Amino acid sequence: MFCAMDGGNHWIREKAATSLNPSQVETTLVQLRERWPAKVQPLALVIDQFPLGEAALLHLLAVSSICATRLTQNPETLLWLSQPEMCLTSRGYAEMLSELHSLAGDSVAKQDFAALRFWKGREMTRVALRELANVAPLEETTGELSQIAEICIRRVFEHSDADLRQRHESPTAEFAILALGKLGGGELNHSSDVDLLFLYSEEGQLTPHISYHEFFNRLGKRILETFSTPHPAGSLFRVDLRLRPEGSAGPLARSLESMENYYAGFGETWERLALIKARGIAGSRELAYEFLRQHQPFIYPKSATPDLLEEIANIKRRIERDVVGPDKLHRDVKLGIGGIREIEFIVQALQLTHGARHPFLQEPSMLKALRALRELDLLPPEEVLALDGAYRFLRRVEHRLQIEAEQQTHTVPEEHEALRRLARSLRFSSAKDFTAALHERMDSVRPIFQRIISETPAGLAKINLEIFNDPKRAAKALGDLERGSRSFHIAPRTRQISRKLHPILLDWLAKTADPDATLNQFVRFVEAYGLRSLLFELLVANPKLLELVVKTFDASRIAGDLLIRRPQLLEEITRDPTFSDARSMAEHLRRLDSLGASAFQLEPVRAYRQRQILRVMLRDVLYSGRPATAKNLGAELSGLAEACLLFTIRLLAGKQLTVIALGKFGGHELSYGADLDVLFLGRAHSSEAKAGEEIRGAQNLVVNMAQPTSEGNIWMLDARLRPEGEKGPLVSPLETYQAYYENRAQLWEIHALTRVRSVTGPLGARFIEMAQHYWRKTSQRPDLFEQIDNMLERIRRERGSGSDFLDFKTGVGGMIEVEFLVQALQMRGNIWEPNWERAVDRLHERGILNNAEAVKLKQAYGLLRRYESALRRYENKAVSVLPHDPAEQRKVSVRVGYDDFEAFRRDYLDSREAIHALYERHIRNNSL
Repeated sequence: MFCAMDGGNHWIREKAATSLNPSQVETTLVQLRERWPAKVQPLALVIDQFPLGEAALLHLLAVSSICATRLTQNPETLLWLSQPEMCLTSRGYAEMLSELHSLAGDSVAKQDFAALRFWKGREMTRVALRELANVAPLEETTGELSQIAEICIRRVFEHSDADLRQRHESPTAEFAILALGKLGGGELNHSSDVDLLFLYSEEGQLTPHISYHEFFNRLGKRILETFSTPHPAGSLFRVDLRLRPEGSAGPLARSLESMENYYAGFGETWERLALIKARGIAGSRELAYEFLRQHQPFIYPKSATPDLLEEIANIKRRIERDVVGPDKLHRDVKLGIGGIREIEFIVQALQLTHGARHPFLQEPSMLKALRALRELDLLPPEEVLALDGAYRFLRRVEHRLQIEAEQQTHTVPEEHEALRRLARSLRFSSAKDFTAALHERMDSVRPIFQRIISETPAGLAKINLEIFNDPKRAAKALGDLERGSRSFHIAPRTRQISRKLHPILLDWLAKTADPDATLNQFVRFVEAYGLRSLLFELLVANPKLLELVVKTFDASRIAGDLLIRRPQLLEEITRDPTFSDARSMAEHLRRLDSLGASAFQLEPVRAYRQRQILRVMLRDVLYSGRPATAKNLGAELSGLAEACLLFTIRLLAGKQLTVIALGKFGGHELSYGADLDVLFLGRAHSSEAKAGEEIRGAQNLVVNMAQPTSEGNIWMLDARLRPEGEKGPLVSPLETYQAYYENRAQLWEIHALTRVRSVTGPLGARFIEMAQHYWRKTSQRPDLFEQIDNMLERIRRERGSGSDFLDFKTGVGGMIEVEFLVQALQMRGNIWEPNWERAVDRLHERGILNNAEAVKLKQAYGLLRRYESALRRYENKAVSVLPHDPAEQRKVSVRVGYDDFEAFRRDYLDSREAIHALYERHIRNNSL
């Protein structure tokens, strides 16, 4: 019955006229009027009060003939859609499943799954409505479509499996269904095939006449038949099993062992691509997990060769030639030039080549994998943005094409009216504007595809020996790389891969501070590695690894020498899935505990420290362009040092020894090559013998930690800041410290307390409390700033290098000046904070430093720390003076990250001038 106020056909024509497809909307509304159920809200009222707005509903009827047909066949679906909870929000898996249960109960399989088919059509209509109304983002649409398919597959499987087990005995083997393709990635579209893989756990015999293989293949066949059978209630999904081993010629279901044998012996590149998106969706989750775990090395090879990229490029060329054809290359949004498949190939190629090293890339979802590539710096941000934007746009176009009739089409029409309707459905004002946007998006994809996949590694760099100071020696070194210094026979494969390596290697060498020395180190490393063809394949297949190796040999001689002595450490460290993460002190302690070290065998601790310093250096070299690197580096080195110290104390000195950290160790700001400034406290003893035990324990600790072996030392401890310095006892009770600070301590000794913190021991908290007392007492001295300035000048006289310009530690505007500035302001402002950067923040919060001053201090100090880090990393020694030779200064500038040497000098001078100006203002002018 139609509403009395509707005006009949005139009302229908009026509504239809406002839509994108008036004739289709008018026909649909007429049929709805004729079939509208009695005793419900009038149709006109339902449309006028539709929660998403009348326009959204009419737009659905105009754009999608299949959705219009579903509504006319069952008008109750429109009433269902008009409920706010159905159309205004997304629906999760549990909600959908609950809705299906309410609709069908336990009879979901009756009449060949008629209820499931009706439910599926209704949910597909709801998803289409929300997408066309522009209220659902792409992830929601594709996620919900994937959930609908998963529920259908699971229900059909569960029924088919139960029915087959009733007819026969139940096998003990497990069965799993894995989704591949867009369903595997949770990114299904409105007319996707669902790519599946059927798997069972083991071979066996169910009955004398039926094997497990036969049983599970019957199960697979029954599932396939249910999905492919036409039905008046609508179709389910098109199931595609052609991605299984041997394709259409292979059995529908295979055992886990059979799968493993196939992929190990015959697996091809396109099958790796397919398995990237594999995900268990029905049956045994444990079996699906085991399959993915077992095949991870196949999907993500540790040494992905350039052949993989070449094969992906060949696959794309074959698709364009054999499937798309020349007339549709720029209109097929899925398979054409710059289309969806091209974006997927870019992401999957990088997943294949880097996934073994970066587990975060082992992600079925295309968009999530793209984000991971950005986070790992494997794609530039602008390219990630371009690919993300193109993918979302092209998927919207694909969806509009498929929503019309749920047909698997991806080609933009040429016919003007059809193109106009498509453009309008996507909210473009004209077909011309839409076409321009389409070409812009697709054109942004192809250059990235060509850069990553179509170009061969040999094209990345030109052979250019002019970068070397000694080109003849460099040419000989490159020849030695190919054949080895003592080899006359070169295997063809070694020659081939070596020639691919040379231009890439030279490209990276050209960016180093010292190409000659770096090439020399690289040749030594190759000789030490031994299996040169295997190493070359690894480096050609992993350009980021080659970059790391070259940068490391240039940035740190000590790290390079260690890699040459123990080349296996490179892969051991970089293949660790946690390589990109800094390790906490607790994690270091946990690992140290597992080494089996003892008071009589400290070599494992020395080896661990050496490996971890190398790990820190490798991470520092690779991630040196990231923000706050100097701060993070200081914290990481301090955490490692503290863990080594704590662990060694446990072995050698017991729990009664209290250790206090000072200086940069106290502030968690260690640099390469730095000693650990410490104080030792013991309990007051009436017996000299007991006091002597504590002193011997501390002496044992200092000596053994400093003792060098082939693995290096553990760490150098410097306890000269104790009362009376080197003349005083190594360990003193708290009372001795208290008496010293009360009566004899000089200003610099109280000033040093700014950065103390407790490392371990029962007296730590009491010492800090005492230190704060004397620190605060001294901070009230009226001549505090004058005395600190005098102290700074004395340090310059006694410890300066003689060149104020080169010495950025003790020189004017150097690191000690900025450290003294902040610590003096802390004392005057009563701000106790051992960490320099946090102290600057506190001074800013208190208004002692204004915002511009705090920012300038951090920038200037951070730059000088970067210079210091580059110098110290090279030799792992405490160096804070630029070299005299301008050529050596240029090398430092490159290692710090400068392309322009003059910019390096300018920033260096500007930073020091800024520091000194602030020092003058706050300390010498007392402008508090």
